[in-house]
Amino acid sequence: MVDSLTTEQRHRIMSHIRSKDTKPEMLVRRLLYAEGYRYRLHAPDLPGTPDLVFRGRHRVVFVNGCFWHSHSCSNGTHNPATNADFWAAKRTRTVERDSQALAGLAPSGWAAMTVWECELRDLTAVADSLHRFLGPPAGATK
Repeated sequence: MVDSLTTEQRHRIMSHIRSKDTKPEMLVRRLLYAEGYRYRLHAPDLPGTPDLVFRGRHRVVFVNGCFWHSHSCSNGTHNPATNADFWAAKRTRTVERDSQALAGLAPSGWAAMTVWECELRDLTAVADSLHRFLGPPAGATK
């Protein structure tokens, strides 16, 4: 696939990609908050700086973009044709860093869940998975 943008245009676009408060992350945050869950954001004291931290439950949630974290879906398996070696190395390092973060959480008694960007097409299924992982929100009655 040929890139229709110049190198300068592509650089400008790529330099504005954020690591926090992304659209997928904001969707998950709004969903959980509306259901009554309360959380902390981006805890730097935990391995991998999880996106959402539920300290009282010892649970963390990572919201990962499929391309950036090499998910097994069509978006995650797409390999850019331009500067392919750079992107392959970058994405490999990201996957390794993700594995290290998950491995670092378990010995401390933390459970982790990853929500993938492609899964957000079905918010009901994501909400169900999160609810099973987190348990009922605080103050919920049966």
